[in-house]
Amino acid sequence: MRIAALADIHGNLPALEAVLEEVRREAPDLVVVCGDVASGPMPAETVRLLRGLTEVRFVSGNADRGLIAAFDHEEGPEWPGPFGEWCSRQISREDRDFLSAFEATVLVDGGDGLGRVLFCHGSPRSDVEAITAETPAERIRAFTAGLDVDVVVCGHTHMQFDRPVGRLRVVNPGSVGMPYGEPGAFWAMLGPDVEMRRTAYDREAAAARIRSLDWPAAEEFARGNVLTVPTAEMAMAFMREMEAKQDL
Repeated sequence: MRIAALADIHGNLPALEAVLEEVRREAPDLVVVCGDVASGPMPAETVRLLRGLTEVRFVSGNADRGLIAAFDHEEGPEWPGPFGEWCSRQISREDRDFLSAFEATVLVDGGDGLGRVLFCHGSPRSDVEAITAETPAERIRAFTAGLDVDVVVCGHTHMQFDRPVGRLRVVNPGSVGMPYGEPGAFWAMLGPDVEMRRTAYDREAAAARIRSLDWPAAEEFARGNVLTVPTAEMAMAFMREMEAKQDL
Protein backbone atom coordinates (compact mmCIF):
# COMPACT_ATOMS: atom_id res chain seq x y z
CA MET A 1 0.00 0.00 0.00
CA ARG A 2 1.24 3.49 -0.85
CA ILE A 3 0.18 6.39 1.36
CA ALA A 4 0.85 10.11 0.95
CA ALA A 5 1.29 11.76 4.35
CA LEU A 6 0.64 15.51 4.62
CA ALA A 7 0.57 17.67 7.74
CA ASP A 8 0.37 21.26 8.95
CA ILE A 9 -1.01 22.94 5.84
CA HIS A 10 -2.04 26.00 7.86
CA GLY A 11 -4.16 27.59 5.16
CA ASN A 12 -1.26 27.98 2.74
CA LEU A 13 -3.31 27.20 -0.36
CA PRO A 14 -0.54 27.73 -2.96
CA ALA A 15 1.70 25.25 -1.15
CA LEU A 16 -1.12 22.71 -0.89
CA GLU A 17 -2.00 23.07 -4.56
CA ALA A 18 1.62 22.35 -5.53
CA VAL A 19 1.84 19.30 -3.26
CA LEU A 20 -1.45 17.86 -4.51
CA GLU A 21 -0.19 18.08 -8.11
CA GLU A 22 2.70 15.82 -7.13
CA VAL A 23 0.46 13.55 -5.08
CA ARG A 24 -1.84 13.04 -8.05
CA ARG A 25 1.12 12.00 -10.21
CA GLU A 26 2.13 9.47 -7.54
CA ALA A 27 -1.43 8.05 -7.45
CA PRO A 28 -1.24 6.69 -3.88
CA ASP A 29 -3.85 4.33 -2.51
CA LEU A 30 -4.60 6.75 0.31
CA VAL A 31 -3.80 10.26 1.49
CA VAL A 32 -3.67 10.94 5.23
CA VAL A 33 -3.58 14.54 6.45
CA CYS A 34 -2.18 14.81 9.98
CA GLY A 35 -3.99 17.94 11.14
CA ASP A 36 -3.75 21.73 11.34
CA VAL A 37 -5.17 22.29 7.90
CA ALA A 38 -6.82 25.72 7.84
CA SER A 39 -5.37 28.12 10.42
CA GLY A 40 -3.51 30.45 8.09
CA PRO A 41 -3.98 32.88 5.22
CA MET A 42 -6.62 31.07 3.12
CA PRO A 43 -8.66 28.93 5.52
CA ALA A 44 -11.93 28.65 3.61
CA GLU A 45 -10.25 28.07 0.23
CA THR A 46 -8.01 25.41 1.74
CA VAL A 47 -10.92 23.59 3.35
CA ARG A 48 -12.91 23.66 0.12
CA LEU A 49 -10.02 22.07 -1.76
CA LEU A 50 -9.62 19.37 0.88
CA ARG A 51 -13.34 18.67 0.97
CA GLY A 52 -13.22 17.82 -2.73
CA LEU A 53 -10.57 15.11 -2.37
CA THR A 54 -11.27 11.38 -2.47
CA GLU A 55 -9.42 8.49 -0.82
CA VAL A 56 -8.31 10.73 2.03
CA ARG A 57 -8.55 10.59 5.82
CA PHE A 58 -8.01 13.46 8.21
CA VAL A 59 -6.48 13.60 11.69
CA SER A 60 -7.52 16.44 13.97
CA GLY A 61 -4.82 18.86 15.10
CA ASN A 62 -4.79 21.33 17.95
CA ALA A 63 -5.24 24.26 15.53
CA ASP A 64 -8.26 22.52 13.99
CA ARG A 65 -9.81 22.23 17.45
CA GLY A 66 -8.89 25.83 18.17
CA LEU A 67 -10.56 27.00 14.98
CA ILE A 68 -13.74 25.08 15.78
CA ALA A 69 -13.80 26.56 19.29
CA ALA A 70 -13.35 30.07 17.88
CA PHE A 71 -16.16 29.49 15.38
CA ASP A 72 -18.40 28.26 18.20
CA HIS A 73 -17.36 31.17 20.47
CA GLU A 74 -16.12 28.69 23.05
CA GLU A 75 -12.92 28.44 25.02
CA GLY A 76 -10.25 26.76 22.95
CA PRO A 77 -7.63 24.14 23.82
CA GLU A 78 -4.46 24.97 25.74
CA TRP A 79 -2.56 25.30 22.45
CA PRO A 80 -5.20 26.64 20.01
CA GLY A 81 -2.83 27.30 17.13
CA PRO A 82 -2.36 30.56 15.21
CA PHE A 83 -4.86 32.96 13.65
CA GLY A 84 -7.94 31.22 15.04
CA GLU A 85 -10.17 34.22 15.59
CA TRP A 86 -9.65 35.70 12.12
CA CYS A 87 -9.86 32.30 10.41
CA SER A 88 -13.10 31.45 12.21
CA ARG A 89 -14.75 34.44 10.54
CA GLN A 90 -13.73 33.22 7.09
CA ILE A 91 -15.12 29.67 7.18
CA SER A 92 -18.71 28.48 6.81
CA ARG A 93 -20.77 26.21 9.03
CA GLU A 94 -20.12 23.40 6.51
CA ASP A 95 -16.37 24.02 6.75
CA ARG A 96 -16.58 23.94 10.54
CA ASP A 97 -18.49 20.65 10.49
CA PHE A 98 -15.95 19.18 8.08
CA LEU A 99 -13.16 20.01 10.53
CA SER A 100 -15.12 18.60 13.46
CA ALA A 101 -15.38 15.23 11.70
CA PHE A 102 -11.62 14.70 11.73
CA GLU A 103 -10.39 11.62 13.60
CA ALA A 104 -8.17 11.65 16.70
CA THR A 105 -5.87 9.10 15.05
CA VAL A 106 -5.92 7.01 11.89
CA LEU A 107 -4.73 3.40 11.87
CA VAL A 108 -3.82 1.81 8.53
CA ASP A 109 -2.37 -1.55 7.56
CA GLY A 110 0.48 -0.47 5.33
CA GLY A 111 1.35 -3.98 4.22
CA ASP A 112 4.85 -5.25 3.50
CA GLY A 113 7.58 -2.87 4.52
CA LEU A 114 5.43 -0.69 6.77
CA GLY A 115 3.17 -2.91 8.84
CA ARG A 116 0.62 -1.19 11.08
CA VAL A 117 0.85 2.59 10.75
CA LEU A 118 -0.75 5.01 13.20
CA PHE A 119 -1.19 8.62 12.07
CA CYS A 120 -1.58 11.34 14.68
CA HIS A 121 -0.98 15.06 15.04
CA GLY A 122 1.16 15.61 18.13
CA SER A 123 1.51 12.18 19.73
CA PRO A 124 -0.81 9.15 19.63
CA ARG A 125 -2.39 10.24 22.91
CA SER A 126 -2.53 14.05 22.49
CA ASP A 127 -2.59 16.56 19.63
CA VAL A 128 -0.42 19.00 21.61
CA GLU A 129 2.42 16.71 22.71
CA ALA A 130 5.52 17.42 20.64
CA ILE A 131 7.77 14.81 19.08
CA THR A 132 10.95 15.98 17.35
CA ALA A 133 14.16 14.43 16.08
CA GLU A 134 15.62 15.16 19.54
CA THR A 135 12.79 13.94 21.78
CA PRO A 136 14.22 11.39 24.24
CA ALA A 137 13.31 7.79 23.48
CA GLU A 138 11.82 7.29 26.93
CA ARG A 139 9.44 10.17 26.34
CA ILE A 140 8.31 8.67 23.04
CA ARG A 141 7.85 5.28 24.70
CA ALA A 142 5.54 6.96 27.22
CA PHE A 143 3.55 8.57 24.38
CA THR A 144 3.18 5.23 22.59
CA ALA A 145 2.73 2.85 25.54
CA GLY A 146 0.34 -0.01 24.82
CA LEU A 147 0.22 0.52 21.05
CA ASP A 148 0.58 -2.46 18.74
CA VAL A 149 1.94 -0.58 15.73
CA ASP A 150 5.10 -0.53 13.66
CA VAL A 151 5.17 3.09 12.50
CA VAL A 152 3.87 6.33 14.04
CA VAL A 153 3.46 9.28 11.68
CA CYS A 154 3.03 12.62 13.46
CA GLY A 155 2.88 16.31 12.61
CA HIS A 156 2.74 19.38 14.86
CA THR A 157 6.46 20.22 14.93
CA HIS A 158 6.76 21.20 11.24
CA MET A 159 10.11 19.49 10.54
CA GLN A 160 10.82 16.23 8.75
CA PHE A 161 12.47 13.33 10.52
CA ASP A 162 12.52 9.54 10.36
CA ARG A 163 13.93 7.80 13.42
CA PRO A 164 13.80 4.43 15.15
CA VAL A 165 12.72 4.17 18.78
CA GLY A 166 13.32 0.55 19.70
CA ARG A 167 11.22 -1.50 17.30
CA LEU A 168 9.03 1.50 16.50
CA ARG A 169 9.65 3.86 13.58
CA VAL A 170 8.58 7.48 14.12
CA VAL A 171 8.14 9.73 11.10
CA ASN A 172 7.22 13.38 10.64
CA PRO A 173 6.51 14.32 6.99
CA GLY A 174 7.16 18.00 7.69
CA SER A 175 4.84 20.91 7.07
CA VAL A 176 3.13 21.69 3.79
CA GLY A 177 2.37 25.30 4.62
CA MET A 178 4.54 26.52 7.54
CA PRO A 179 7.88 24.67 7.37
CA TYR A 180 10.85 25.30 9.61
CA GLY A 181 14.46 25.11 8.49
CA GLU A 182 14.06 25.42 4.72
CA PRO A 183 11.42 27.01 2.46
CA GLY A 184 9.15 24.79 0.37
CA ALA A 185 6.27 22.41 0.95
CA PHE A 186 7.16 19.20 2.77
CA TRP A 187 5.39 15.83 2.88
CA ALA A 188 6.18 12.10 2.61
CA MET A 189 5.34 8.99 0.59
CA LEU A 190 5.01 5.77 2.56
CA GLY A 191 5.19 2.27 1.13
CA PRO A 192 7.08 0.04 0.98
CA ASP A 193 9.58 2.41 2.65
CA VAL A 194 9.42 6.09 3.67
CA GLU A 195 10.43 8.77 1.17
CA MET A 196 10.66 12.34 2.38
CA ARG A 197 9.51 14.85 -0.21
CA ARG A 198 9.99 18.58 -0.71
CA THR A 199 7.83 20.33 -3.32
CA ALA A 200 9.13 23.59 -4.71
CA TYR A 201 6.48 26.14 -5.64
CA ASP A 202 6.40 29.75 -6.81
CA ARG A 203 6.84 31.38 -3.43
CA GLU A 204 6.99 34.90 -4.83
CA ALA A 205 3.59 34.39 -6.46
CA ALA A 206 2.25 32.77 -3.30
CA ALA A 207 3.46 35.71 -1.21
CA ALA A 208 1.74 38.12 -3.58
CA ARG A 209 -1.54 36.18 -3.25
CA ILE A 210 -1.27 36.25 0.52
CA ARG A 211 -0.40 39.96 0.64
CA SER A 212 -3.52 40.73 -1.37
CA LEU A 213 -5.73 39.37 1.41
CA ASP A 214 -7.61 41.49 3.90
CA TRP A 215 -5.74 39.84 6.76
CA PRO A 216 -3.72 41.68 9.43
CA ALA A 217 -1.01 38.98 9.45
CA ALA A 218 -0.66 38.74 5.65
CA GLU A 219 2.68 40.53 5.36
CA GLU A 220 4.14 38.70 8.35
CA PHE A 221 3.11 35.29 6.99
CA ALA A 222 4.27 36.03 3.44
CA ARG A 223 7.66 37.27 4.60
CA GLY A 224 8.29 34.90 7.51
CA ASN A 225 6.62 31.63 6.46
CA VAL A 226 6.73 31.63 2.65
CA LEU A 227 9.61 33.71 1.28
CA THR A 228 11.74 32.81 4.28
CA VAL A 229 11.08 30.47 7.20
CA PRO A 230 12.29 30.15 10.79
CA THR A 231 15.67 28.48 11.05
CA ALA A 232 15.95 24.94 12.35
CA GLU A 233 17.87 26.27 15.35
CA MET A 234 15.08 28.74 16.22
CA ALA A 235 12.44 26.05 15.76
CA MET A 236 14.24 23.49 17.91
CA ALA A 237 14.71 26.03 20.68
CA PHE A 238 10.96 26.67 20.64
CA MET A 239 10.20 22.93 20.60
CA ARG A 240 12.50 22.26 23.54
CA GLU A 241 10.69 24.96 25.48
CA MET A 242 7.31 23.45 24.50
CA GLU A 243 8.39 19.97 25.60
CA ALA A 244 9.69 21.30 28.90
CA LYS A 245 6.23 22.68 29.70
CA GLN A 246 4.47 19.39 28.98
CA ASP A 247 4.28 16.83 31.74
CA LEU A 248 4.38 13.14 30.95
